[in-house]
Amino acid sequence: MKRTFLTILLLCFIISFTNAQIWKLKRYETVIGFGPSFFFGDIGGYSQSDNALGFKDISLRQTRFDFNVNLKYRLTQTLNLRFSLTAGLLYATDNKGSNENRGYSASIQFIEPAFIGEYYFIKNKAENSYLFTKGKAVGFNGFLKSLDFYAFAGIGGLGNSVNGNVKFENSGKMSHGFSPVIPVGIGSTLIYSPNFNFGVEIAYRYSFSDNIDGYTSQYSSSNDVYYFFNFTITYKLKTGPKGWPSFR
Repeated sequence: MKRTFLTILLLCFIISFTNAQIWKLKRYETVIGFGPSFFFGDIGGYSQSDNALGFKDISLRQTRFDFNVNLKYRLTQTLNLRFSLTAGLLYATDNKGSNENRGYSASIQFIEPAFIGEYYFIKNKAENSYLFTKGKAVGFNGFLKSLDFYAFAGIGGLGNSVNGNVKFENSGKMSHGFSPVIPVGIGSTLIYSPNFNFGVEIAYRYSFSDNIDGYTSQYSSSNDVYYFFNFTITYKLKTGPKGWPSFR
């Protein structure tokens, strides 16, 4: 009886330990993201006296899009390192706001590499299941039990090229540049299957420049910022025998 009890206890320990290590089988993840981008600079927008919370500066006219690719490495079950490369467009115009008579508009092409750390403050329970790793997809059932929630922050750089309208070009403003940026944000991921995740991410970028749109107003009191609202698709790669990703 005692031997049977010890055997059961040992098996329970082994199963628990194995389940806790399952995530290590796929430590690498490739992610693509895409969605709208929003820019807040010195071209366009309302003055703070007319727009205390900034909601009036959000408009479809100034919305553009971004696309990014990412490679993640899982340090622990709740901590990831991520390299991100984002490209896209930002846009600013005086057609609506406090400077309509000035008449500037600028289209901004950009590319942004960044190194980011992610912390998962809520983790799903599915990926610790042996049956799940063998191909039993969670799907969209049991939605809440299949969700991850995470916060992230990092450091990056923005290389940008500005094309303005005639009034802007005649002003002789900057046409290109580079600025360090700090990405921060939150995201959520649905663990759909052993190989695929789907998610959304809200990302804020603080830049160390007031010239992303090529223009700095004498009344400006802060640097330029921009946002991404991205939909993400994740493909998980197996960890090879030597710790590198396996593409087989």
